[in-house]
Amino acid sequence: MSPRAPEESAYQEAYGITLSSRVRLARNLRGVPFPDKASPAVRAEVRRRVMDAARDALPLQEALSGSTMLRRQMLFEDHLISRHLLEDRPESAICMNESHTQAVMINEEDHLRIQALRPGLALRAAWGDANALDDALEQKLDYAFSSSLGYLTSCPTNVGTGMRASAMMHLPGLVLLNEMEPIANGLGKIGLTVRGRWGEGTAALGHMFQVSNQLTLGMAEERILADLEEIVKEIAGHEQNARERLKRERAVFTEDLAARAEGLLTSARIMTAQEALERLSELRLGILLGLVKGIEAQQVDRLLLDVQPAHLQASVGRTMGGEERDVERARRLRDELGRRSAKRMEKRTK
Repeated sequence: MSPRAPEESAYQEAYGITLSSRVRLARNLRGVPFPDKASPAVRAEVRRRVMDAARDALPLQEALSGSTMLRRQMLFEDHLISRHLLEDRPESAICMNESHTQAVMINEEDHLRIQALRPGLALRAAWGDANALDDALEQKLDYAFSSSLGYLTSCPTNVGTGMRASAMMHLPGLVLLNEMEPIANGLGKIGLTVRGRWGEGTAALGHMFQVSNQLTLGMAEERILADLEEIVKEIAGHEQNARERLKRERAVFTEDLAARAEGLLTSARIMTAQEALERLSELRLGILLGLVKGIEAQQVDRLLLDVQPAHLQASVGRTMGGEERDVERARRLRDELGRRSAKRMEKRTK
């Protein structure tokens, strides 16, 4: 047995279905127009005030307006900025801590979007991080707040706590058994929403879904977190059941899916980002079901990010065209996964 086996086993137990948790808080400054209604001078002043207030807690600070598209894409792939800031929005900025687990987006839809990230199902821990950062900023900034409505935000659905909590889940079993759509429809009826890997307006590539609350008005933060955590655990239970049924009732199909994914990932010469996500997801399922040996789930999880367009280009230190990226992505996957696959085959022949 590999010396890393116990660590890998613990990793699979903690992150096999729910990969990460995030809590985001929308805040605005009192008496200042929302970003979309503010003049460039007002947005610039907001940026200055928020960056100054956040400097101690979040020392890594970047003005995004005027930055390269590659840099913004990197931050987007890291879930540190939204699709709104992926565009070259004027007077926008990002402030982060050293570990990139806490951040503040400036001049997105709201003046501030505070966010905290935690691995696994850890919504309350993420809320604790975000709340502590919020308290520190509120000592230096005067927030727009109504005693009857709560925190005032540009989007009416965020008015109240201004909180959006979410969990990133890998749900291939439910997708393959055609059970994901009815679950997503049911969640919509109880005030929750399901989005793709990179949030609103994105597809659920690689069977990755964000499950989050939609409503904040009239609900306490603890109630939002408790309700979401209960639902995430319930979905995780359905996913685990779906995986077991796939292995038990559709064994050949599931083994073939994982084997084909491994074969393509270790042999292909050209691979798009979308195909890489799909095949890595299938390989991850095979690993978690014990059908693929010698490759670890945590290695696959790193590759899910490393083969994204911006991260891929950053790793080679230059921008690349689409086909060149696809060739480099395939090479990276062969190098990372092919070695382990070859070692496993070598052991079998001895």
